[in-house]
Amino acid sequence: MTLRSRLRRARKALLLAGAALALTAGALASAASTATPASAASLPCDIYASGGTPCVAAHSTTRALYGSYNGPLYQVRRSSDGATASISPLSAGGVANAAAQDSFCAGTTCVITEIYDQSGHGNNLTQAPGGGAAGGPDNLADATAAPVTVGGHQAYGVYVAPGTGYRDDATSGIATGDQPEGEYAIFDGTHYNGGCCFDYGNAETNNNDNGNGHMEAIYFGTIKVWGYGTGSGPWIMADMENGLYSGVNAGYNANDPTTSYRFTTAMIEGEPGQWAILGGNAQSGGLSTDYSGPRPNVAGYNPMHKEGAIILGIGGDNSNGSAGTFYEGVMTSGYPSAATENAVQASIVAAGYAPSSGGGGGGGGGGGTTGPIVSGVNGSDCVDLANASATNGNKVQLYTCDNVPAAQSWTLASDGSVQIDGGCMDITGANYSNGTPIQWYSCWGGANQKWQSVNGQLVNPASGKCLDDPGFNTANGTQLILWSCNGGANQRWRVP
Repeated sequence: MTLRSRLRRARKALLLAGAALALTAGALASAASTATPASAASLPCDIYASGGTPCVAAHSTTRALYGSYNGPLYQVRRSSDGATASISPLSAGGVANAAAQDSFCAGTTCVITEIYDQSGHGNNLTQAPGGGAAGGPDNLADATAAPVTVGGHQAYGVYVAPGTGYRDDATSGIATGDQPEGEYAIFDGTHYNGGCCFDYGNAETNNNDNGNGHMEAIYFGTIKVWGYGTGSGPWIMADMENGLYSGVNAGYNANDPTTSYRFTTAMIEGEPGQWAILGGNAQSGGLSTDYSGPRPNVAGYNPMHKEGAIILGIGGDNSNGSAGTFYEGVMTSGYPSAATENAVQASIVAAGYAPSSGGGGGGGGGGGTTGPIVSGVNGSDCVDLANASATNGNKVQLYTCDNVPAAQSWTLASDGSVQIDGGCMDITGANYSNGTPIQWYSCWGGANQKWQSVNGQLVNPASGKCLDDPGFNTANGTQLILWSCNGGANQRWRVP
């Protein structure tokens, strides 16, 4: 028996079931249920209103942010016929009706075309146009790429791959000039990059860099060109234009910590002469104040020159090299009090955010068909997990078809993932550039783990690119890559 065969036959399962987290939220937890909507007084925008700093923008694809809200949360468009559908909460104040999206998008793909403003100000986010830093329009998010559960109910976030962005340049009620405001967002703290700039908040109305102080948005990521904090990141910072600030100074600020909770609460507040960064775990606990003090000690930031547009996933000038996942966020009129922000955090914890358990497009979804994926170059080589090793980062390669299930028996799952040994075929680092290697990675539902069999090709919908055997190479061990679809035999695969 060869070493390769012995390794395969001896491989043990590496993935274990995790214990469920019990989530609490202090006094407000008793007012909320994981199965039913929280009471009207306990949802974020109701709390802000009672604190005298009402929401003037409220965006979420996962749930209502007012106890009485039962209007549409977002709109999706399917690729098969271009039809659109609006997705609303299951009930007033409740979680999004993900089943309605699943039904509408069955058998095809969908993108998120619009995120509705729940505040009544009409500040809806739509496809971002071009700007000074990047032409447009930007890409729209894959509607199933960020599955999640909220209070035990399936929902979907907004998965921002580089090049994706949303915007509203003609808003109502948003702070301008040096007017006070607060902002919070819930992000996936494990999905980020060092590109500019994964923002949510206040930006220029003409999509250009208009100078220092013309923005006030939450930034999340690891870029270090302007400001940064402790550790390796990601950091919550404020994008104030021409600077991502983690404190009063440009560059390093020791009090801004790396913050990477799976569900991260990120807050930025600003008023004349003063601003703050707050952060926390959206699943448990309270908030930390990572900075509170004077505006940056650089000309142009005091007073501020905010313009009142709203951006998501991009910088004010449409810098769109960033990555991240957004679940919900609001902007307020006025600078919220500490008591208000703490109550909002408790409300967020009580909502019960958790990773998707599968189904409805979630990571690790079952179903589908199982068997070898055979190369179109010679019909005798198969897509193979190197040494049948279920280890994050292990390469997905070409190898002579040998009927070893642990290495060559792939499942085309109903959620669009291609699975083997409890993990997924994954585009390394969600990098959609030509030549990015394909690896095995634990299934988590990301857009870089989605594939469609189209005319004999395996296409990643988020990039529009194909699984590729580089250079028609038939040598055992050739790592497969992502490449622009060209119809070549090296991009043809016979799937189960």
